[in-house]
Parts: sequence; structure tokens; C-alpha cells
Amino acid sequence: MQQPTKAYAKNRAHWRDYLRLCKPKVVLLLLITALVGMLLTSPGINDVALMAIAIIGIGLVASAAAVVNHLVDVNIDSKMTRTRSRPLVSGRLSSVQAITFSFLMAISGLWLLTIYVNPLTAILTLAGLFGYAFVYTIYLKHKTPQNIVWGGLAGALPPLLGWTSMTNSIASEGVLLMLIIFVWTPAHFWPLAIDRIEDYKKAKVPMLPVTHGIEYTKNSIIVYTLLLNLVSWLPYLSGMNGVSYLVAAIVLGGWFLYYALLLKFRPQKKTAITTFYVSIIYLFLLFIALVVDHSLLQF
Repeated sequence: MQQPTKAYAKNRAHWRDYLRLCKPKVVLLLLITALVGMLLTSPGINDVALMAIAIIGIGLVASAAAVVNHLVDVNIDSKMTRTRSRPLVSGRLSSVQAITFSFLMAISGLWLLTIYVNPLTAILTLAGLFGYAFVYTIYLKHKTPQNIVWGGLAGALPPLLGWTSMTNSIASEGVLLMLIIFVWTPAHFWPLAIDRIEDYKKAKVPMLPVTHGIEYTKNSIIVYTLLLNLVSWLPYLSGMNGVSYLVAAIVLGGWFLYYALLLKFRPQKKTAITTFYVSIIYLFLLFIALVVDHSLLQF
């Protein structure tokens, strides 16, 4: 049998290319928040199998939405330094392969959620897929500098999905978790947009730093970080969590705010991207604090 040429072998699709289409780091963070939503519904882990199926279903649909994002943004990605090596841009995967992959994951995930979890979670997950893959990626991202604000609603759904997967109902606690991520998203993403402003200019994407300037964006980050601090106290104020969570929320919120202020008043070359990474760690630790405090309250 004839061996493939080096050029063909180099450009041939690899399982890692399919994995990269799924944006695994983003999806992992979403699944962590979904898991927290599950754990907060009861004193203990009552149904591990149900939780596992729900996580797999939500993860598959979230990954399918990420693939659609790659498909829609292929022309933009080709103009941006950080995205030029993505599988669709480089030609390692074709659009047909990506569409098929996304469709199979979406159908599989929604089937699992409908049959083995509950229809409510499946419907909300489908709404998240539509909101991120189509409303945000196709329309909002290219039409308004507030794209990440309104588009962030779809990304804020996972903790509510975790809640509904265990309870088959929408409750104020699940909505509150969703609100935290909704407010966190602009403060999280805009530092990255500042760091990558030249890429967004080349791609003609109307991100806030491009349309309103870097200083305006820095002010907006501070406003949203302050608002996030207030929203993060609501689990305590509503009686959902206890004092240990409140202390963690105040400390973590102050840490995030410090970097937001640093970005505004004493920026260095890497302050924007550092603030972006701080925001990720902040959310991860805040949701861990929710679970730890909830566990302590059961004793």
C-alpha cells in the first residue's frame, strides 16, 4: 500500500483537531459550574449515575456549540494571530467534517438529557446551544460591542442546567448561580479583548475596546467587577449559603477587583491577560466555595 506523502500526513485530521474544535478548557469550566449546581440541590450526592449522564449530555451539547463557533468564525480566525492554527483554518478538518461532528454531539447530548435526565434540562440546554451558536456567534458578535454581555446569557446557563437536571424544576437558587456567571462574563472577557485588540481590529469584530477604546473598556471592567462583587454576596443574603462562603466571596472579589484597578491605573504589558486568567481562577474558586460552604451547613 502506498504511504501518504509528508504533506498529506501533516494536514490529515487527528483526534486532537476534533478535540480542539470542542474548546475543552471552556467546556470544562462550564461543566464545573454545572456540577456545582447539581451538588447544591441536596445534602449529598444522591444519584451519581444521573449526575454523570447529565454532565456528559451538557458537555456534548456545549462542545457542539463550540464547533459551530469555529465554523462561523473561520474567516475571522484566519486573520487573527491566536486562531490561525485552528483545524478549520489550517485545512486539517473540512466544514463537512465539523458540521457532522457537531450534529452528532448535539443529537447525542440532547437524547441523553431527554431520555435519562428530564425534558426541561434538554430544552434549556437546546436554548443555550441556539443562543451561543447562532444568536451570539452569527448575529450579536458582529453587530454590537455589547455582544459578550447579551451573548453571555447562554454561557451562564450551565449551573441552572445542573440544578434542573437534579430537581426537574427552575428555582431561585439555580437562577442566582446563573446570574453570577452572567455578570462575571464581561469582566472576564474584556481584558482578553484588550490584550487582543489588534486581532479584533484586523478581523473587524466590534468588540468594546475596538469601538469605544481601551480606557472606556477598562472603566466598564471595573463597573462589572464591582457589580459582580455585590451579586456574589446574594447566596449568603438569600440564605442559600453561610458565612464561610461570604468570607470567600469578599476575599476573592477583592482580589479580582484589585487586578481590574491595576489594569486601569497601573497597567503593564501583560496586565490585561493576567486579569483574564485571574477571572477564571476567581470563578473556579468561588464555585468551589459554594460547594464547601454548602457541605459545612449540612453538619
